[in-house]
Amino acid sequence: MRTSRRRLAVLLTATTVLVAAGAVTAISAQAAAGCRVTYTISSQWSGGFGANVSITNLGDPVSSWQVGWTFGAGQTITQLWNGSHTQSGSQVTVRNAPYNGALATNASTAFGFNGSWTGSNPIPATFTMNGVTCTGTTTPSSPPPSSPAPGDTQPPTVPGNARISNLTCSSVTFAWNAATDDVGVAYYDIYHDGQQMTSVGGGTLSANLTVVPGATWGLYVNARDAAGNVSQASSTVTITPPQCQTDTTPPTAATQLAGSASGTTVTLQWTAATDDVGVRAYDVHRGGVVVGTVSGNPPATTFIDSGLAANTTYQYQVRARDAAGNTGPASNTATVTTTGGCTVCTVTQVTTDTDIPWGLATLPDGSVVYSRRDAHDVIRLNPVTGAKTTLGTVPNVQSTDGEGGLLGIAVAPTYATDGWLYVMHTSPTDNRVVRIRVVNDRLDTATLTVLVSGMARNKYHDGGRLRFGPDGKLYASSGDAQNGSWAQDRNRLEGKILRLNPDGTVPADNPFGNLVWSYGHRNPQGLAFDSQGRLWEQEFGNTVMDETNLIERGGNYGWPNCEGTTGTCGTAGFLAPKRTYPTSEGSCSGIAVVRDALYVACLRGTRLYRAVISGTSLTNVQSYFVGTYGRLRTVEPSPSGGIWLTTSNNGDKDSVPNNSNERILHVALG
Repeated sequence: MRTSRRRLAVLLTATTVLVAAGAVTAISAQAAAGCRVTYTISSQWSGGFGANVSITNLGDPVSSWQVGWTFGAGQTITQLWNGSHTQSGSQVTVRNAPYNGALATNASTAFGFNGSWTGSNPIPATFTMNGVTCTGTTTPSSPPPSSPAPGDTQPPTVPGNARISNLTCSSVTFAWNAATDDVGVAYYDIYHDGQQMTSVGGGTLSANLTVVPGATWGLYVNARDAAGNVSQASSTVTITPPQCQTDTTPPTAATQLAGSASGTTVTLQWTAATDDVGVRAYDVHRGGVVVGTVSGNPPATTFIDSGLAANTTYQYQVRARDAAGNTGPASNTATVTTTGGCTVCTVTQVTTDTDIPWGLATLPDGSVVYSRRDAHDVIRLNPVTGAKTTLGTVPNVQSTDGEGGLLGIAVAPTYATDGWLYVMHTSPTDNRVVRIRVVNDRLDTATLTVLVSGMARNKYHDGGRLRFGPDGKLYASSGDAQNGSWAQDRNRLEGKILRLNPDGTVPADNPFGNLVWSYGHRNPQGLAFDSQGRLWEQEFGNTVMDETNLIERGGNYGWPNCEGTTGTCGTAGFLAPKRTYPTSEGSCSGIAVVRDALYVACLRGTRLYRAVISGTSLTNVQSYFVGTYGRLRTVEPSPSGGIWLTTSNNGDKDSVPNNSNERILHVALG
């Protein structure tokens, strides 16, 4: 989507301009408080750009900050994260988010944004923090505002009556009724589908949001107090903005479609179509049937079709679509014949389900158990016949009108003798890890034992994956419950990878004397061990990038100060991801390792990534099934050396049981 990348550095003082690669740093000559602002244009494309801004407090500690600058060429911020902003003409003010306002002397934090530009995109020359121009000097400032009173653990109530008005192709007004709090509401955080859009002060009950024409979003708001306690989310308001103009003209035909085979995988390439507004997708047809879609702005002009039969001839065409849904004529036909040998081989649909298959595991007898997120029950599946048996409903599960519910599932290594099944779920008050015995093909609810409780729940960011390690310990991924500051608090369970004994007790060799194994995570949903016993983790980003991490005991992975490689990721002690993915090509949930290849199932990216684990790196990354099966949620190893794969296409955000049409697939691997 982004066609060029701009990385410039200018060090500005009262009298000098220095140039170096990487960023633009403003330091002025006279100010009472010390600060440094680094402004980096991370990417730029026609009419748009992305920027990261890092601020360092060189003066006395502050409990909140406000950064200001003036755009020199009419640029406009369209979306900002890790803070909230206002813009009046060319004047921009950015205020801290609830979780990154406190800055000690020499401490840094960062925010980022996407913006629009026309003509030129110059770097702002001067920045201020808390009303004074930034300098490199360290002069004592006035006493900072007092910190919130300790001991406030009561979250605000839920903001009521979420509603919209003034919906256009580019903006919408989102409003709500005030929440209440025992001390006072300090902020409202506005999200769409788990991604934070902006924050406003506690006295503001509406926000004007930038939207994308034709994109369906679910808007909601959380209240937050000064102590960082977060309310449960408001109700969700679904929007689909109209197109900005009437468009009835279809794209032209894509041309020069050609394909080549490598084993049972076909790679297609073509020359882009054109459109009066813009091509937004290509539908790939095999034998006259759509088998995949490539989306983007503009979309890529290549597609990989996998899992085909060996030594078989296939015919392909592609058709371009624009944002209004107009479809262009078919391209030329490409004829390709597969050969023998494959990396990702045949795909078999084992069954379908009317609910969201979330957790999945294999029992010792080769059958499969999986959790149905919104229906709250556990199913045993015979993968040979497709026959299904309902083992029962897990007690005390409550969905969140988002992505909470009955989540991860793990089979005890001792299952053959004790029948223990481990489940992570959302309850009416928290997120929990429980275990329950399977007796005579039924969940024996009398045996249910709560192993971990007290993990905060919310509409999104609940984590939920479970995995037994080769050390016999149970690992669980916990989301930050939409409170990023909790991810850095090692005394809390949110935003962590947890490690526990099978009975729920704390292992003696855990790094912090509690269940926390690693921290600084946003919404981790993938866990898998490689042949060396190392734990890999997959994590949702906010608006910039997802990440794959190699987990270390006691490791800090940076959230909320670092998202992938954006933000203050150079902070000492932060561990860098092994792989990042743009959220538009990611939003990846489950992962699995088979013969030291990592498989990553992606929702928004509608694809399966495969990467070879080489040392501590991920190499030879390839994409499979792009758009073929839609949103992919869970991937798990199968006893045959292949993988199980589940979809999550319908009803994924609403917690309504049995309103889906999902698949459980088996993929044979070469």
